[in-house]
Amino acid sequence: MKTLDSISLSYTTIKSNRLRTAITVVIIALGIMALIAIITAVEAVNQSLTTSFSTMGANAFSIRFKERNIQFGGGPNRDAAKKTNRNELASKKSSQGKFITVEEARAFKSRFTFPATVGIALPGPGGIIVNTDVKKTNPDIRLIGGDENYLRLNGYELLYGRDFIETDVESGRSVCVIGNVIAQKLFGENTQRALDKIINVANNKYRVIGILKEKGSSAFMNADKVVITTYNTVRRIHGSAGKSYNIAIMVPDMKLMDAAIGEATGAFRPVRKLDIKEGDNFYIDKSDSIAQSLMKNLSFLQYATLAIALITLIGAAIGLMNIMLVAVNERTKEIGLIKSLGGKASEVRAQFLWESILISLMGALVGIVTGILFGNIVAVILKTGFVVPWLWVIIGVAVCSLVGLLAGLYPAYKAAKLDPIVALRYE
Repeated sequence: MKTLDSISLSYTTIKSNRLRTAITVVIIALGIMALIAIITAVEAVNQSLTTSFSTMGANAFSIRFKERNIQFGGGPNRDAAKKTNRNELASKKSSQGKFITVEEARAFKSRFTFPATVGIALPGPGGIIVNTDVKKTNPDIRLIGGDENYLRLNGYELLYGRDFIETDVESGRSVCVIGNVIAQKLFGENTQRALDKIINVANNKYRVIGILKEKGSSAFMNADKVVITTYNTVRRIHGSAGKSYNIAIMVPDMKLMDAAIGEATGAFRPVRKLDIKEGDNFYIDKSDSIAQSLMKNLSFLQYATLAIALITLIGAAIGLMNIMLVAVNERTKEIGLIKSLGGKASEVRAQFLWESILISLMGALVGIVTGILFGNIVAVILKTGFVVPWLWVIIGVAVCSLVGLLAGLYPAYKAAKLDPIVALRYE
């Protein structure tokens, strides 16, 4: 009997026991579905986080007064982080968490001679309203102060108008660049009409000098609901008390990143008045670091899901083995007839193994499809693309094939060892 004949006969036998097959398929599918759904959802979250927080390119980094530390609950990672922080604090004479001042930011910009673009930014108030005499936005707009390099460093492109110039920055004049969403809300579809108009931003008048191209949004941040002005304007109107300036650096080539970080560290330490024995009291933040940090905190979901899937598949394997043993007992006469007509023990064994593997693969198929569909509900909510975790799909198929093989080994061996005479007499 050829392999294709064994597979065809196994499939015919499976179809004749639909209820029994369906129950086993569902049990296997539940474990695979849980695994694939969670992995798909986590990958969708990863995409959204990367879109939200990696506004700068891969060849950019920033200098902050402290590390952005985001934790989900407690756990060993958090305890380890606390222990590390205590050790660092004990070894440093300089004070951690010291804000970067405008003088320090400017001094670094003038001192940093590496072939790179440097920008200074100061966060303004969030949750503000932008309005004209006729229309206004919802209170979900962010105000950010930057310099002449801010738009480029943060991946913004102008649709209409002009960028900031050094005169705008130094004078702190009330000019701004607004997101396309704000321009549409206040001036309609023809957003170009917003140019040179006076708008109220948190009850302060600004002249619009530019409109940004749409950058898109995610569940974590809308990059288009932003008003960008100069950092001196933010400082003049809203003050800088309790705020730290951020410094962004972009190198022309990704290969220069490590060298640029080393140069930036060396240039900023004297600005911060650090002794050679003192540790850094600032943090180098790569553009995708916050997304990576968040994903590390979400990794426990994958481990938990793997445990759930493993337990479910063990139960499914036991159930599948039991079903195959029942099938051997039910088809004892059939096995005896096959062997009496010249069928080999290896062919009988192959037929039962293929039955077990096919049932397991059916469960894998159902679990993978439903898992991807359920997992992509998160992708729809977060407004990311359709996610298919191909690696885990392949792993799921391989694992289910192994489960089917292991579950069918003993029943197949038992069927192959039956004496044809005894089998024919079996009632």
